[in-house]
Amino acid sequence: MFSEENAKLGVTYPKGFVAAGIKAGIKKSGNLDLALIYTEKEAALAGTFTQNKVAAAPVLYDREVVATGSGHAIIANAGCANACTGEQGMKDAREMAAVTAEALGCKADDVIVGSTGIIGVNLPMEKINAGIKRIVGELSETGSDNASRAIMTTDTKQKACAGSMTLGGKEVRFGAICKGSGMIRPNMATMLCYITTDAAITAEMLQKAVSNAVEYSFNMVSVDGDMSTNDSCVCLANGEAGNPIIDSDNDDYKAFAAKLKEICIGMAMRMADDGEGATKLITVNVKGAQSFAEAKKTAMSVAQSPLVKTAFFGEDPNWGRVICAVGYADAPMVPEKTVVSFGDVVVFDKGLGARFDEEHLRQVMEQHDITVTVELGLGEAEATVWTCDFSYEYVKINGEYHT
Repeated sequence: MFSEENAKLGVTYPKGFVAAGIKAGIKKSGNLDLALIYTEKEAALAGTFTQNKVAAAPVLYDREVVATGSGHAIIANAGCANACTGEQGMKDAREMAAVTAEALGCKADDVIVGSTGIIGVNLPMEKINAGIKRIVGELSETGSDNASRAIMTTDTKQKACAGSMTLGGKEVRFGAICKGSGMIRPNMATMLCYITTDAAITAEMLQKAVSNAVEYSFNMVSVDGDMSTNDSCVCLANGEAGNPIIDSDNDDYKAFAAKLKEICIGMAMRMADDGEGATKLITVNVKGAQSFAEAKKTAMSVAQSPLVKTAFFGEDPNWGRVICAVGYADAPMVPEKTVVSFGDVVVFDKGLGARFDEEHLRQVMEQHDITVTVELGLGEAEATVWTCDFSYEYVKINGEYHT
C-alpha cells in the first residue's frame, strides 16, 4: 500500500492538500526549518500529544485547536522547541497561528502549530513571521518533500509515506511526514507526525482512529527512555475523496482505522531505525501475557534497558541482560514458563540457559534488524515494541547537543 515511490508525495498525495518547506533562518545550519501543510477545504481534525507535564507552548495551544474538531493548516518549525518559555512562548505560538491564518485566509483556531529543537529558547519571531509570509507562496502539490526535510533535527533520514485504499467504492488517499530520532520513549516521543487524508470522516471518529493508532505505534517506541515536551501526532481529513462519510463504528471505519494504524506503525519503526547513533533496529515481541498492558510493560522493560541496548551494539548475545529486564518489569512472570529467543535462536528456556549453535547466533547478532521474542506462557495477550541499540555516536550526539 505504501510504496517508496509515493513517499516523496507524502502529505500532498491526498486530494486537496498542498505543502512547502523553506529556510527561514531558524537553524544555525542554514537548512530547511519551516514547514506548512494546507487544505483549502475545511478538514476534520484529530491529534494526540505528549503526556509530559512540562508541555511546550505549541502543545498547549494545539490541544485547544484539536478540541474544535476542524482545521485547515499546520505550520511547524525546527531549531527551537518553544518549550519552557512561559507566557512569551504561548504568545509566540498563538502569533504563529494568527500570522499563518491571515496569510491563508482562515481563522487562527484552524491552524495547528508545531515546534521542535532546543528547549528553553524563545522563537525568533521576526524570522518566523517573515518565513510564514514567504512560505505561503511556495505551497504546491509537490511540496511535501521539503516540508518533511524542514521538520528534521537530529534525524538522518526522512520519514514519509503515501498510499491509498478503497472505501465505499471511492479511492481514499493517505500521506504522512514524521520526524523523531532522540528523546524518544513510549507515550509518544520527540516527534512530530503529520498525517493527511482525503477521507470523509467525522472529527469524533477520526480522533478515535488516531488515538488507537498511536497507542499501538508511537506509544510502542523507545530510543532512550526520555519523554519529550513537544510530541504531537495530528491528522487532517478533508473529505475530498467523496466516500460516504464515516460517522459510526462500521466496516468502513474499521478499514480506515486499520490503515491509519499501519501508517503510524511504519513511521514508528522508522523512528526507531533512525534513533540517534543507532546501528540496529530491535523489535521486542512479548507473547503469552495475561493482558496487553502487562505485555507492553515487559517489552518496554527490555527495550529501555541500557545494558540490553549496549549489548546489541556490541553484538554480544548476553541473554542474561534480557531475562533480567523481563524479571524486573513489574509484570507477572514465571522463569520456569519463560522462553527467550534472539531471532530464531532460543537462548533462555524455562529457567535455564539454552544450548544453541553459537555460530548461528553470532550471525543473528550481526544483522541490522533483530527480533527478541519473549514467551511468558501465562495467557494470550501480546505486544510489540521497537527500539534500537546504544552506540558511541549516541553519547557523542547528545553530549555535544546545545542546551
